[in-house]
Amino acid sequence: MKRNERLSVALHVLLHMVERDGEPMTSAEMAACVDTNPVVIRRSFAGLREAGIVQSDKGHGGGWRLARAPREVSLMDVQQALGGHIVAVAAREESPGCLVERGVVDAVDDALLEAERVVEARLAKITLADLAKDVRRIAKATGHSFGANHHVV
Repeated sequence: MKRNERLSVALHVLLHMVERDGEPMTSAEMAACVDTNPVVIRRSFAGLREAGIVQSDKGHGGGWRLARAPREVSLMDVQQALGGHIVAVAAREESPGCLVERGVVDAVDDALLEAERVVEARLAKITLADLAKDVRRIAKATGHSFGANHHVV
């Protein structure tokens, strides 16, 4: 199983936005946080904007900012806005039409759907504020800093 990278990237950037406390971030600044292209950020964050999690302002002094308080945004809210599955599983059929393979795939798919429901329920209980608090605690414990304009280093 592979973790959904879109969710990880979005949460990473959203935590930097939390630390900026309302100050906008450009797509380029956001992209630099996760070493990607600003176009990738704009595509991913379009869904977050539609869900009311972030807002964007054009022009000088514009950029992206949180549209809701961090305590009001759950990780599940973010996941739903991004779409797709939380856990990506590459299931490939090597023997199409094989009844044994079909039975195995059905059983595994059922188990994965159940696991995804459990993960979704847990993500619904965690907010951006919770994550930011955890990152600050870890940074403090390790003697590092977590600020608006840089990574935890």
